[in-house]
Amino acid sequence: MKFRRSGRLIDMTNYFIQNPQRLIPLTYFADKYDSAKSSISEDMAIIKQIFEQQGIGTLVTLPGAAGGVKFIPKMTNEEAGQLVQELCGLIEKPERLLPGGYLYLTDILGNPRVVNKIGRLYASLFANRKIDVVMTVATKGIPIAYAVAQYLDVPVVIVRRDSKVTEGSTVSINYVSGSSKRIQTMLLAKRSLAVGSNVLIIDDFMKAGGTVNGMVSLLEEFDATVAGIGVLVESEDIEERLVDEYVSLVQLTDVNIKDKQIRVQEGNYLKYI
Repeated sequence: MKFRRSGRLIDMTNYFIQNPQRLIPLTYFADKYDSAKSSISEDMAIIKQIFEQQGIGTLVTLPGAAGGVKFIPKMTNEEAGQLVQELCGLIEKPERLLPGGYLYLTDILGNPRVVNKIGRLYASLFANRKIDVVMTVATKGIPIAYAVAQYLDVPVVIVRRDSKVTEGSTVSINYVSGSSKRIQTMLLAKRSLAVGSNVLIIDDFMKAGGTVNGMVSLLEEFDATVAGIGVLVESEDIEERLVDEYVSLVQLTDVNIKDKQIRVQEGNYLKYI
């Protein structure tokens, strides 16, 4: 089907956004639009320029017979700052306080618009790392993990506390919770992760880092490599952190249950931009 250039540009742009990180041969577009590769290359140069000007991302061209073009999603520092400020505003609302000093985050994690932006920010922060899989622990980190995985075009694996017959044989470990110092168990289906994978760990909340550290230990059973660690909210008032390198978007600085006050600030993500 023959397209005018304006139609090609719109259709190609939509295709790139819907298929991030996927290597697409030039012949795919040339055949689809019944156009010369030289015309397709000119179209991609226009799209690349607009993507970069607007902070949407960039197009990377790989030469050779097995080459093609790939869309790498990005987020500008300004947009990232706006997102983190929005998150801080949402999290510091006093009605989020639950008994025991816990925070209610389910509404944020259930908001597709916000979660989608969080996913794009983490995909941008880890864009230059080799990542095969995004890992999280059930259940609240799952929405964020899927949002990140969508922009990285990789699968999600979910660590669970108990086994399910539908997942077959599993690998399990015991780990020490960083905050309660209790021994807990986590497990992962053997079929869900290939040996030697590069894994990005995503979690919604981190206190001392016991759960994240447990996932790191679990990955050792698969001879997997930790490609990065991202947490939505980290707690500041911790005597000993069990995880050294991680990227947080929001830092919880103080929770006053009596006065119903929650104080937060931006996390350490700016160091990784």
